[in-house]
Amino acid sequence: MEDSLKKAQRLTERELSILELLALGQSTKEISRLVDIAPRTVERMVDNIRSRFEARNRAHLVTLALRLGLLSIES
Repeated sequence: MEDSLKKAQRLTERELSILELLALGQSTKEISRLVDIAPRTVERMVDNIRSRFEARNRAHLVTLALRLGLLSIES
């Protein structure tokens, strides 16, 4: 977990915003429109983040981000 925290600290603002939108259930196309980048760029960024965190899939990535305190659940 400590290694994941070090990786988390290296997220750019753009990566963090994409991670937040992903956690809100936005699709690749929706994220690309919201942050004004190509869908393929979003896919590549999500794959890179997922790979750095050694997450099996997007849901696992969001779970790890919640555990590390990168994301929070608001009521």
